[in-house]
Amino acid sequence: MRPTWDQYFLKLAMLASERATCPRMHCGCVLVRHKHVLATGYNGSLPGLPHCDDVGCLIVDDHCIRTNHAEMNALMQAAKNGVSINGGTAYVTNMPCTTCAKALIGAGIKRVVVFSDYHSTHAEAFFKDADVRLDRQEIPDNIINYDLDDFSSAKRF
Repeated sequence: MRPTWDQYFLKLAMLASERATCPRMHCGCVLVRHKHVLATGYNGSLPGLPHCDDVGCLIVDDHCIRTNHAEMNALMQAAKNGVSINGGTAYVTNMPCTTCAKALIGAGIKRVVVFSDYHSTHAEAFFKDADVRLDRQEIPDNIINYDLDDFSSAKRF
């Protein structure tokens, strides 16, 4: 069955989360406008710095501060590439933390779609105050339905 647009972009966020390098949370974010992917991100260390998977987490106040969150990495990718996300949608595997929610609002995101919550966040209140639509969806099927044997025009190597 063909996924809805929301399911499609949430599955892309799930795929991005597979690149995450902090064992405490794997999170992915896809920034979209007009059904086009603008940027993606996952939680991981700053470029060139060690990853939690390699050297362990750096915990302060019950948060790993070694990594940037997926939303921040997606926002930075858009900024580095000169891509405006104003008016766009953020598809995130988990409810953003308070800081990421404020960054998404400040960057002009108008809708956030998630399928799980995050502890100790005030994101929902900030989204409400900023008129950012928050949609909670069911987690999409985590299987990619692709089988070369189903397609007559494809053949294996």
